Amino acid sequence: MFQRYILNGLTEWSERPYRKPLILRGARQVGKTTAVSMLAEDFDQYIYLNLELKEDRQLFEQGYAVSELFEAICFVKNKDPQKNRTLLFIDEIQSSPEAVASLRYFFEELAHLYVIAAGSLLESLLGRHISFPVGRVEYLRMHPLTFEEFLGATGETQAVATLHRTPLPDFAHDKLLKLFHRYTLIGGMPEIVQRYAESKNLAQLKTIYESLITAYLDDVEKYADKDSKAEVIRHVIQSAFHEAGSRIKMAGFGQSNYGSKEISEAIAILEKALLLRRVYPTTSMQLPLIPNFKKSPKLQLLDTGLVNFFSGIQTEVFGSTDLNALYGGRIIEHLVGQELLASHDSMQFTPHFWVRKKAQSNAEVDFVLAHGNKIIPIEVKSGATGRLRSLHLFMDQVEHGYAVRLYAGKLSVEDVTTLEGKAYKLLNLPYFLAGRLEDYLEWFVK
Repeated sequence: MFQRYILNGLTEWSERPYRKPLILRGARQVGKTTAVSMLAEDFDQYIYLNLELKEDRQLFEQGYAVSELFEAICFVKNKDPQKNRTLLFIDEIQSSPEAVASLRYFFEELAHLYVIAAGSLLESLLGRHISFPVGRVEYLRMHPLTFEEFLGATGETQAVATLHRTPLPDFAHDKLLKLFHRYTLIGGMPEIVQRYAESKNLAQLKTIYESLITAYLDDVEKYADKDSKAEVIRHVIQSAFHEAGSRIKMAGFGQSNYGSKEISEAIAILEKALLLRRVYPTTSMQLPLIPNFKKSPKLQLLDTGLVNFFSGIQTEVFGSTDLNALYGGRIIEHLVGQELLASHDSMQFTPHFWVRKKAQSNAEVDFVLAHGNKIIPIEVKSGATGRLRSLHLFMDQVEHGYAVRLYAGKLSVEDVTTLEGKAYKLLNLPYFLAGRLEDYLEWFVK
């Protein structure tokens, strides 16, 4: 097992004197159960329940009061109900509405108990009019491995330490870029990274990629309430890899005959399963960043490694020296989006890209982030600064003078002037620092 940074959030939760039961969100196979097992090493006692198992699920179906329920759990699992620090992990909690309801009573009546619940299909409860007790639970979100976690998992301890130096020393650039290319190729799904770390053999990963997508397709029956909807969801999963990072239209998605409503409903279900998300543009020039749902979104999938494998472009990624040249820059842009999402464990965070309000304009900035009272534009581009036309256009319309370019080159700060004559500072940041963008914005703006 390798270190996951979600453990920081889990540990912080466990050390609070007043805490609520924790709902750990995340798609299947991102490592939720493993992370909780690692947290459990600091407890006197660990109880694991998997509610996909009838024996475990039935414990919640007997109508016990919560104190009696806990005693029954301890009896069945041969645990001591009097132990001081007991961590109770309820996995696949969406399988039992009664278990969901019990979280309120664990909070109100057994506050000394440490309770974590997880499940990959939690929003499926909403369709059954079941919800988590409002104000009685809290949430953390888990993602595939970040680049930094990938370095740790593959034994690159010095690379991890150097990645945290601000500013990054020049001598570290070439090796970190090479390692980032390998991360781009493989992705961050834990089982795949584990196998690669053990064998360093890319050929051994094929069966794991295939088993992951098979598992996601098998889950479709759990998402859909009828066969026709399941068919659309399968189509979206299979087509989505080829559309990753692209702006999409709902009608006819994936060269199909499905209508806008069918595709939109299927994508919404997969968003709830945390397998993908629609990233909408904003036209905002000042805070808050307001998404424009009338404009076409981009498609962000769970993991770029899965995208590479199922799009059939692993060979191109493996041989690439410039990630911007792949898929018209969509792969590196997709991975930057993945790193930005993983750097926020909040359920509410969503990245945005910027487009101009004018209907016929094709001006587009890859990402915009709120930093203090500023909206900072971020372009994922290689080449001369004169090619950053959309970035210049954005900078002409804001009062501040800070922008970011993510590229393959070394860290630098450049003085740039737009065609309209506005001077601003451009932070040129290597791709592999995307996960530390917030830290570098702090350094840059100061």
